[in-house]
Amino acid sequence: MNRRALMGAAAAAAPAALAAPALAQTQMPEVRWRLSSSFPRNLDVLFGTAEGVAQRVAQLTDGKFRISVFPGGEIAPPFAALDAVQSGSVECTHTASYYYVGKDPTFAFFTAMPFGLKSRQFTAWWRHGGGKELGADLFREYNAVALTCGDTGAQMGGWFRNEVPNLAALNGLKFRIAGFAGQVFQRLGAAPTQVAAADIYPSLERGTLDAVEFTVPHDDEKLGFVRVARYYYAPGFWEPGARLHFVANQRAWDALPDLYKHAIEVACNEQDSEMLARYDDLNPKALRRLVAAGAQLRFWPRDIMQAAWRATHEVYEETGSRNPRFKRAWDSYRPYRDELYQWFRVAENSFDNFAFPAAAQR
Repeated sequence: MNRRALMGAAAAAAPAALAAPALAQTQMPEVRWRLSSSFPRNLDVLFGTAEGVAQRVAQLTDGKFRISVFPGGEIAPPFAALDAVQSGSVECTHTASYYYVGKDPTFAFFTAMPFGLKSRQFTAWWRHGGGKELGADLFREYNAVALTCGDTGAQMGGWFRNEVPNLAALNGLKFRIAGFAGQVFQRLGAAPTQVAAADIYPSLERGTLDAVEFTVPHDDEKLGFVRVARYYYAPGFWEPGARLHFVANQRAWDALPDLYKHAIEVACNEQDSEMLARYDDLNPKALRRLVAAGAQLRFWPRDIMQAAWRATHEVYEETGSRNPRFKRAWDSYRPYRDELYQWFRVAENSFDNFAFPAAAQR
């Protein structure tokens, strides 16, 4: 074959080669999902994380796969989002698994545990320490698939109408607190309850609650707690990091083409780090504004921290004795946590203990 004929054959083949990917794209199905968030629209980072997933999935699939995001309460109650996914009434949710400890206390491990893993530490346990496999086994029983999707970082300890100078001040305290931490505070004498984000402020204003914890300064400012409770405590030792999840109905997930599954995985991985970055950017500014608005920053007294540490581990051991799944998770989580704590003491904590106070004294 001469050179002219060879070039002609190549040119004839080129359109077919170029058309193949385009043809594959046109054959991908149109898919529409609904996502019921556990968060209200005004919490722009929490609610916005699900919107970010939806936008990225649409981008990665050329608009073939679209997820409509609804705030908590619009198509499913905030704390019943997992039920809606399990039944198939919605295809997916963006939620915190510790909202479902009433179903199984093991759910707490996958959002936050009192005196548990910080954000980076959780990522290590989830990806390399067996956490992902334990989570998959649990969510599978609820007809669901869970992907990590955002983290708040270490949270604050909440808003209180009155100071909490010692352990005795917790007796009878009506405290809105989520997840496993409610059992710890109950053991310390408080009266914990779980209230959806949209209902916290009116409950605090009416005196139905004496104190509330939600997340971090950026969200707490938006919810207006400083107007009805002045004492702002730290740290939220029950949430040294709080991982959220994108949870999909198992059947809906299995029906997706692999490309669409990969699109969700990519979007969730991106939001895992983006949420934390946004909060780290926004929280310092929000905290300054809250203090200017009258917030009185306080730190937990040592007797409360010590009592909480003891109570936390008592609850873990007792829960594990009753729930084999919880025990398996705790047997994985605790040694991993303890080893990471030792490492973070060497490098991270020694740096923090010097550099943070030094910067404050400039």
